[in-house]
Amino acid sequence: MSKSKNDIAWEKIFEKYCILDKLANNERISISSTEINQFREARLMTKFDHRSQLPKLFIDHNLSILPTSRGTYEIGKFKTFCDFNKDDIEITPIDFPTFLESIDYKDITSESIAINCAFVSKILHDFTGEGNLLPTVSGRMSSSVFDFTINSGQNILKINVDNSQIEIDGGYEGDSSLNLIEAKNYISDDFLIRQLYYPYRLWSNKIGKRVRPIFLTYSNGIFHLREYEFVTPELYNSIRLIQHKKYAVQEGGINVENIQNILDSIQVVKEPELPFPQADSFERVINLCELLKQKGFICKDDITQNYDFDHRQTDYYSNAAKYLGLVEVVRENQQIGCILTRNGSRIFNLPIIERQLEFVKLILAHTAFQNTLKLYFDKGNVPTKGEVVEIMKSAKLYNIDSEQTYKRRASTVISWINWILELIE
Repeated sequence: MSKSKNDIAWEKIFEKYCILDKLANNERISISSTEINQFREARLMTKFDHRSQLPKLFIDHNLSILPTSRGTYEIGKFKTFCDFNKDDIEITPIDFPTFLESIDYKDITSESIAINCAFVSKILHDFTGEGNLLPTVSGRMSSSVFDFTINSGQNILKINVDNSQIEIDGGYEGDSSLNLIEAKNYISDDFLIRQLYYPYRLWSNKIGKRVRPIFLTYSNGIFHLREYEFVTPELYNSIRLIQHKKYAVQEGGINVENIQNILDSIQVVKEPELPFPQADSFERVINLCELLKQKGFICKDDITQNYDFDHRQTDYYSNAAKYLGLVEVVRENQQIGCILTRNGSRIFNLPIIERQLEFVKLILAHTAFQNTLKLYFDKGNVPTKGEVVEIMKSAKLYNIDSEQTYKRRASTVISWINWILELIE
């Protein structure tokens, strides 16, 4: 696997400044943006919103990095990330204001638009319980001066922050609280606690009202909100999930008859000479395509560096979207990347419900998936992995030649069928 530019630059920095040797004698070290800039721009070298984005040296030695001012960073064995909970929860339907023409919930192309949609549709009001909610603070600002403790292996270390730069995607004040929102328009497994913690500390020290950190993710028509608290405000790792809800604009629904009609009428396509999907989260296949709709072209390195994919996942999920005919891999300006196909662009311009049904058609046009769903309807429950493997073996799949590969790919078949079943209201 080829090394990223960040990997190469950090290897040079670690070698020049003997960072591993210094860390063996100390629990953390400081490094300046000036020192980092000698090898690559510090802004690109220190922005790690997810564990998967950390350079290999950091991963291998359980390291992380935190800004402490506008020009300095601390490197150590810090526990800086928090995993998102995976609890399955029902979606709350919402109505979108019909008189608005300047904002379209069907075409959300940025975090700021997602937040605006959540505000005008009263999602934020419902989630926070604040009936009188107004936008107040947002954008880049200074963190002010504070200190905190952070878990570092077996130890607790003290960190001093002196006017580090922070960014708040949206701040909404109500009668009893200030709600600070960090938003992403892509799905991830974890997040950098700092994105919530530094703004929380800044505003907790400035106002008397309760400050509520909220993480909002938007993908495929779903607004997913999670509220956190810091049980011990001075401890970075004392973060705790308080509540979470999912919302979607009402557009009708999908019932079992819709799925059965597709299953009965869909024409099976010839298996493409492409890797059979190994991408268990169909939501992330969709989300990758949403990002391509927004950006047009994304090179594979940028997918890995800017979203929560490692190199292997980038290949798995782009190949899965290619298998369905949603994406094609092209070369642009000497870079290999992905764009939506004509059919992919058509589908991602449809209303959400129609789009979901198009995905179902694309999936069920392949024999392995179609026969698995048929067996589900015959049995009344999802087929076992062994049953799916037998279905796959009779489907003449491209270039699968071992029992273990069949079993790994069977997990994707089961996951995608479960995604279809979860659409049914």
